[in-house]
Amino acid sequence: MFDHVVFGVSDYAASKAFFLKALEPLGVAIASEGQLGVELCCAGSDATLCIRRVEEAATHLHLAFKAENRGQVESFHRAAIEAGAYDNGAPGLRPEYHANYFAAFVIGPDGHNIEVVCHEPEA
Repeated sequence: MFDHVVFGVSDYAASKAFFLKALEPLGVAIASEGQLGVELCCAGSDATLCIRRVEEAATHLHLAFKAENRGQVESFHRAAIEAGAYDNGAPGLRPEYHANYFAAFVIGPDGHNIEVVCHEPEA
């Protein structure tokens, strides 16, 4: 559905490092980088996540990324915490959404609520 999502961060270097490490389990890498900031994407996808340098305080977002399996959700959570995020919901089922909604949540460098979710049943 989305071609790209763009948002500003107050500490570009810290946010770039955080998102690269936290989303590495999903196969996210740098697609391009320039004066405006960096575009991240997954191999085989045209959709990009664009991190931009801004002077003002960043508006908090909820960003949810789709995982192929529950192991990726768990790996994301570990990597994000190691990268300096704060836990906002350990990996686990969220049956209030649906029976197979397995997700983890962290708060990133600018206060963004970052989620990785798998909608598939346990393997």
